[in-house]
Amino acid sequence: MKAEIFLPDDYRPAEDEPFMNDRQLEYFRRKLLAWKEELLAGTRDTIEGLQEATRNIPDVSDRASEETDRALELRTRDRQRKLVGKIDAALRRIEQGEYGYCEKTGEQISLKRLDARPIATMTLEAQDQHERREKVHRND
Repeated sequence: MKAEIFLPDDYRPAEDEPFMNDRQLEYFRRKLLAWKEELLAGTRDTIEGLQEATRNIPDVSDRASEETDRALELRTRDRQRKLVGKIDAALRRIEQGEYGYCEKTGEQISLKRLDARPIATMTLEAQDQHERREKVHRND
């Protein structure tokens, strides 16, 4: 079992410290867990809301509006469910010592990028190249 790592509340990973040291890994682990908990709480709220909203609405336009809102909410939750899977994958990469490194090039992903998108698996350059290649193949 690893020792608890102390992180001050105002800690932010810095370029002048060793990349993916224990403090940085703990910072991103906590950030990912907090994000996951926020998404799961939203899912619980949606489920409760949908269970409460299964009432009979006599007006056809009100019912249609309610169904549209419900469909939109379910699509949003589906995207968030996929996001939770990516968060879990990032947490596994932390445990395996692979977090913070590009899956294509093996280079370090910038701390700025990871702070903005902690589930990132590629450097910005590799991601751009990947998206350009995807766009070309989509247009074929």
